Amino acid sequence: MTGESITIASAHGDTDAYVSRPDGSLPTTELPGVLFLTDIIGLRPRTRAMADRIASWGYVVLVPHLFHRFGSAEDWAPDDDLLLPEARASFFASAMPRARTLTPDAVRPDLVAYLDALQSLPGVAPGPVGVSGYCMGGRLALNIAAVRPHDVAAVGMFHTGGLVTDDHDSPHLHLADIDGFVLAIHADKDRSLPATAVARFEHALTTSGVAHSATVYPGAPHGYTMSDLAAYHHEASEHHFSELEALFRRTLSV
Repeated sequence: MTGESITIASAHGDTDAYVSRPDGSLPTTELPGVLFLTDIIGLRPRTRAMADRIASWGYVVLVPHLFHRFGSAEDWAPDDDLLLPEARASFFASAMPRARTLTPDAVRPDLVAYLDALQSLPGVAPGPVGVSGYCMGGRLALNIAAVRPHDVAAVGMFHTGGLVTDDHDSPHLHLADIDGFVLAIHADKDRSLPATAVARFEHALTTSGVAHSATVYPGAPHGYTMSDLAAYHHEASEHHFSELEALFRRTLSV
């Protein structure tokens, strides 16, 4: 794949981003766009590699740095190997409180800017795009799909927690405006999305009239797509790629 680091506009200043295209594609070759929304660990080698794999299916993929309010992607990235328990604990102790400030209302203008940036990239075909979100990125994917329903044809969301809360901005309460197909593959062992929440989220999709497929991958922990984490589950990750590729093939024109 052909990947490059670029700078794009956000609602609060410029931010780092990564864009990936299929090998041999030219800026004059129009391909559908995909917006890739990361987990809390952000833009790093693993998410770049995942974007490259999605691009290889015939898409232009944009991965924005979601945490630009707190510095560059390099500033945000973990200093140590997150396969080490002590490194994970240190990173999440500082990252979680900051990430919680990205409430749906606060992050929505950024998401609109990211979508605009994707659609304005050379070689991105006019028309709706796909969005793929991981962990908190899945909630953000629902957010932008509801705000710009005519621009989002498909949403993939994977090991996404916090979909059902008691807050007024709980994601399951704000699905009615989504026009695109929603593919949700939950983690079986996810304390942030227990079985009752899985059922309530699917009920909300159904009652909101959202076309969807919502399943739980057996034995998969939260974070199962991320090979730089101890939670990585190879079979579940490969299943997610297969289902996501099929989703985009059905919904995005290549």
